[in-house]
Amino acid sequence: MRERARIDEVVGEYVALRTSGGSSLSGLCPFHDEKSPSFSVTPSRGLFYCFGCQEGGDVIRFLEKIDNLSFAEAVERLAARFGVQLRYEDAGSGVGRERAPKTRYVEANRAAQVFYAEQLAAGGEAEAGRAFLSERGFDQAAAERFGVGYAPKGWDALTRHLRGKGFSEAELLASGLLSQRAGGGGYDRFRGRLVWPIHSPAGDVIGFGARRLYEDDTGPKYLNTPETPVYRKGEVLFGLDLARREIGRLQQVVVVEGYTDVMACHLSGVGTAVATCGTSFGEEHVRVLRRLLMDRNELRGEVVFTFDGDAAGRKAAVRAFTEDKNFVTQTFVAVQPDGLDPCELWQARGPEAVRALVAARVPLSEFVVKSVLADYDLTTPEGRVAALRAAAPVVARTKDSSLRPEYARSLAGWLGMEVQPVLAAVSQAAQTSGRARDASAQVEEQPRPAVVDRPRPDDRALLVDREALKTALQHPSLSGAAFDALPEDAFGHPAYRAVCAAVAAAGGAASGGSGAADVWVKRVLEAAPNDAVRSVVTELAVEPLRIAGEPDARYVDEQVSHLGERMVQRRVADVRSRLQRIDPDDEEYQRVFGELVALEQERRQLRERAAGGA
Repeated sequence: MRERARIDEVVGEYVALRTSGGSSLSGLCPFHDEKSPSFSVTPSRGLFYCFGCQEGGDVIRFLEKIDNLSFAEAVERLAARFGVQLRYEDAGSGVGRERAPKTRYVEANRAAQVFYAEQLAAGGEAEAGRAFLSERGFDQAAAERFGVGYAPKGWDALTRHLRGKGFSEAELLASGLLSQRAGGGGYDRFRGRLVWPIHSPAGDVIGFGARRLYEDDTGPKYLNTPETPVYRKGEVLFGLDLARREIGRLQQVVVVEGYTDVMACHLSGVGTAVATCGTSFGEEHVRVLRRLLMDRNELRGEVVFTFDGDAAGRKAAVRAFTEDKNFVTQTFVAVQPDGLDPCELWQARGPEAVRALVAARVPLSEFVVKSVLADYDLTTPEGRVAALRAAAPVVARTKDSSLRPEYARSLAGWLGMEVQPVLAAVSQAAQTSGRARDASAQVEEQPRPAVVDRPRPDDRALLVDREALKTALQHPSLSGAAFDALPEDAFGHPAYRAVCAAVAAAGGAASGGSGAADVWVKRVLEAAPNDAVRSVVTELAVEPLRIAGEPDARYVDEQVSHLGERMVQRRVADVRSRLQRIDPDDEEYQRVFGELVALEQERRQLRERAAGGA
């Protein structure tokens, strides 16, 4: 499975990856919050590793961690993705084993999506759903593109269909497709509604959003899948599976409010549109989008929010502004002056108007400041002063500090006040905000967990040790016998000595050059005694060498020779200490002195080799 599944393709569905030199790719780590990429993927070895949080492993481990899957569930996910036929056996008995639970939940949701789509296409009762779409300008082709379907009115239409395909009621309840009756048993959660499938970034159907169609439906206007083992509404975004590649290509994401808005944007040529699913835009959504935007410590790319122009839309913009600090990417707001949302705009004026809405975006900070000012009477001195007090902290929280003076001048113009008092108010608010952030950071900041007794990658005293181990793992055909001749005590840190022992237990570097790189590293990982050592092995297997381009045999020999020289130097010091304790007239003195001469000669030879000599 590991050999068939391309780790860069799988990771790339969750993280935007960029070439970082050599054969490695880098991106923002999905397992901890960071602004500078420290997450590395090495396709040739089938490994990922984060130099920030020390999480690493192969493609199976990545799926286990990112989607909270068991080993079996991750394997089944990959098998389905890469067309690998799995055979289930209970160890020693040959008895077939059931599919892993989360795999079954995804399969149940996928089967439900097909059922709902068939119902919509068949017409009949589903005409109400077809009419809803048609009134908004969406034909059957559009419905098929976004997987839209219809849930029949009956209490158990889906249940009977999926039970006929082998799914148990317990599985359907756990996957969110059934609701629990008070007296026991279940019934279809979605009935008489238009339904949109919600996908994971990898394209799996994990849940649904359902729109009310009938007057006698007393439920909410929109009903979503509840929280399940595969559906976490705070992290999912409708349309992300379709928009993911365009987001990475254009470095832009457009956040809209509804499923039909996403459809209208994509059909209008705005292929970066996504929507939240039954919840407001929050911190987890920020993390998902930052990874896809490759959001760095530089202002590149943009997030565009589309909100209604009413009071609710302004409140939504203010909420988004509170999350804005988590983006380095620039944030904007696109609001249609007449209050039309993207779907209404598409219906009334066509795709050009939707594209124009996004093109006319304004910075989020500006929109929020003007929204604050709208609550005050700016025709009176009291109103202007009150508005300044409310707006100054907003300007002070503008992410790009270099823009604050410009926004302060703009604020003065919007208020009809002199510039200097406004600048002073913004400066004072910034100082107050900074003190509050510092106090909060002291309380909330927690040390990042690390492997016990783990060597620092930048420890200059151990750079040669690290480089020699990296070459043994990444280029065993070059390291070969020279590396294998080094004893464990040639390495100056216990973790590095443990990795050296794992290389030896795997058959030695000389044996690793005959097969694929990922197979060799896998052997070393299997030979490692525990997870701590395996973590260091993974780190060294993906970290680029400290040389431009590919290494040659001479480079590897230099690293091994440096280590050998250092080891011999320690032995020289020991022998000299012994000589000082021996009487020169003693016969042992001549023997030990001869040992010292031989060691000094060996050290000179190693120094010449380490310096690039013969």
